[in-house]
Amino acid sequence: MDTWVIVLIVIVVVALLAVLALTMSKRSRVANARKREQAREHLQQAQVRGAQAEKEQALAEEQAARARRERAEVEERTALAEQEARDRAARAGEARNEAEQLRAKAQKLAPDVVSDGHSRNGTGQTAAYRDQTTHPDQPGGGGATRR
Repeated sequence: MDTWVIVLIVIVVVALLAVLALTMSKRSRVANARKREQAREHLQQAQVRGAQAEKEQALAEEQAARARRERAEVEERTALAEQEARDRAARAGEARNEAEQLRAKAQKLAPDVVSDGHSRNGTGQTAAYRDQTTHPDQPGGGGATRR
């Protein structure tokens, strides 16, 4: 074999290796470009999902705050209602005590008055009612004139 054939073969092999190296390099650049594009897409999706997560977190916190506020309002209304009930019960107790005191005074003033408020004389009128309806200074000799 001649030297020039060997040189030609070596040149062809080197050229093929160079073309192969360029092709591999180009494929590598294309693959890297695809990977970068995928990475950008992943980053964009991560940003979108992160923003959605922050929005959901804010909504959850707002909902929890609203629930706490409503619970506080309910507790406040309950406390007010309980206080009103205690006040009403206290007023009822005071009224009951006053009624008992008045009954005791009535019993002292007129022991003949029965506990149901009727006198024992059979007229059906209480002594207090008779006292309010009859006036001895009126014409007619103190008859039963009602006011």
